Amino acid sequence: MLEQHALAQPRARNTLAVTLAHDNSEVREAQRLRYKVFAEEMGAQLISAASGLDQDEFDAVCDHLIVRDTGTGEVVGTYRILPPERAAQIGGYYSEQEFDLTRLTHLRPGMVEIGRSCVHPDYRGGAVITLLWSGLADYLRQRDYDYLIGCASVSMSDGGHTAASLYRKLAGEVLSPVEWRVFPRTPLPLERLQHDLKVMTPSLIKGYLRVGAYICGEPAWDAEFNCADFMMLLSVKQMNEHYARHFMNKA
Repeated sequence: MLEQHALAQPRARNTLAVTLAHDNSEVREAQRLRYKVFAEEMGAQLISAASGLDQDEFDAVCDHLIVRDTGTGEVVGTYRILPPERAAQIGGYYSEQEFDLTRLTHLRPGMVEIGRSCVHPDYRGGAVITLLWSGLADYLRQRDYDYLIGCASVSMSDGGHTAASLYRKLAGEVLSPVEWRVFPRTPLPLERLQHDLKVMTPSLIKGYLRVGAYICGEPAWDAEFNCADFMMLLSVKQMNEHYARHFMNKA
């Protein structure tokens, strides 16, 4: 069982706790939050929309990290985790639908995929995402995995210009070594998009970069979620020491 953490929210009497979902009812709570954020807030066209849940075939083989407000009982944050042995069981990682991961083949035995990250709109002050990262750190430490991969999304509401500009901004600084490059199956048409906008790095991508992650190549266009996805990769052994001490209790 994942070690539990608690942290007080700025608002009175609310307490947050992070753990793995223990049963299907808790998984459905995570799926309901995902639907609220991805479909209702962001306008994603989900196949499972009629159910009021965001769900797919990967959910059954994934672990689901959840943050619950123990004052209200509501799940207010979640991350989906796919360990390598279960990725092999289902035939690959979720992100392989968007990217060719051939160059990461040698990393697969120790490579965990995370995704479907979302936080309830009333809880986006930083405490929930901090707890999710602490939960992920526990998960990695307890199971001794070496690499973390995941897609970080940027909205395509402006036609993709922000995403193209962000890629141009970050590519010169945090692009992975060539042996860790991935290739989008539906590339964002960077050559046809404006790439010199002054853009802010989204908080999720900024969080990945702070702990030492790389961007593994050009973004993919995810039509279902109307976003550009950046593949991120973190070597746990090369994790930024400050954050390693903070999240993983390293000396």
